[in-house]
Amino acid sequence: MIETIVGETGTQTTLGYILEIGHADGGARCHLDVTEAHTNRHGVLHGGIATTVLDNAMGATSSLTVDDTGRTPFQTISMTTQFLAPAFPGKRVTAVARVTGGGRSLLFLAADLHDEDSRLIASATGVFKRARTEQTQ
Repeated sequence: MIETIVGETGTQTTLGYILEIGHADGGARCHLDVTEAHTNRHGVLHGGIATTVLDNAMGATSSLTVDDTGRTPFQTISMTTQFLAPAFPGKRVTAVARVTGGGRSLLFLAADLHDEDSRLIASATGVFKRARTEQTQ
């Protein structure tokens, strides 16, 4: 059963992306309806926002490896993004992530960001680690 996660964090509320979990492949989806507020000086989706969408899809997919709700926190240890095509206001972009490997403490993931016309906008790889749940000061 597909579940959507909306407005869970300040970043999610500010940018307006939606997370989906519950897909048969075990990967989370992160959707963003691109508006003028998401664009750079060239009028296309800002690379930092594209990276944020990819990061959230990979983080939620990491969480799904230990928690069906997709809410166990994972930290991004490293991330590399390749930008391949522009995304324009008025289009929905979707990042789909998958686990590509890992061991006892680290997970390796990849994600692709497509627009609603199936154009590959960006791709990313990342290393994620389960976050400690206790607060440290």
